This record gives sequence, C-alpha cells and structure tokens, in this order.
Amino acid sequence: MLVLRGERVANPDFYSKLKGLGFKNLPDQSRMGAITFCDVVVSHEPFYDGLLFHELVHVEQYRQLGIPRFSELYVCGFLNGCNYEAIPLEVNAYTLEGRFEANHHQRFSVEDEVRKWHAEEGRL
Repeated sequence: MLVLRGERVANPDFYSKLKGLGFKNLPDQSRMGAITFCDVVVSHEPFYDGLLFHELVHVEQYRQLGIPRFSELYVCGFLNGCNYEAIPLEVNAYTLEGRFEANHHQRFSVEDEVRKWHAEEGRL
C-alpha cells in the first residue's frame, strides 16, 4: 500500500486516443480515492476502513482472475455499462464494502464471496 502525497496517478496515455474515438465518461484515475494494480494499492488520500476494504476486494479479484481476465472484465464492463459505476467488478467491490461497513463485526470470507459472485455472474 502506498499513499501518494502531492501527486496523483495519471490517466493512461491511450485515453486521448479513446476520447478521439468518441469514448466518454472514462474513469479518471487522478480523481479516485485509490487504485489497485494487482496486489499494490495506491491511494490519493489516507486509508480508512471502507476504502482499504474495497481495494482489498480488488486484490482478491485479481488473485482469482489473474491480470488478463481482470483487465478484460473491467474494460468490457465499462464498455457495456458506459460508466465506472456499472463495471461489474466495481459493483462487486462496492457491494462487499457496503456489507463490511454495515457491520464491521460480522465476519465473512471475501475470497468465498468473490468466487460465488463471479460464478453466479458466469464470469469465472
């Protein structure tokens, strides 16, 4: 985990090409609270429980899916939903984060929940 101070993760160079092709609503990485790159979490703000939990769900998604499949699902999810909030991997992470936030003391297996969710969605 890394908390950046005085700098932000830049959007990828290929964003300009995508915008030229008419893509709108691309997720702005510089405005996100944190970003997970496989097993490295980079935050633009101090971690709080919900943010860290959300990003660790992404770590588990990467672990189960691998980088190529995670990337494919993330991009296809964006293209199908046309916005960040509709990306199924984000929906899964936000759902589990909400469950965690609702009751910090109720234990559940993120590994099992991610596996179950993706199996139900036909994504594993």
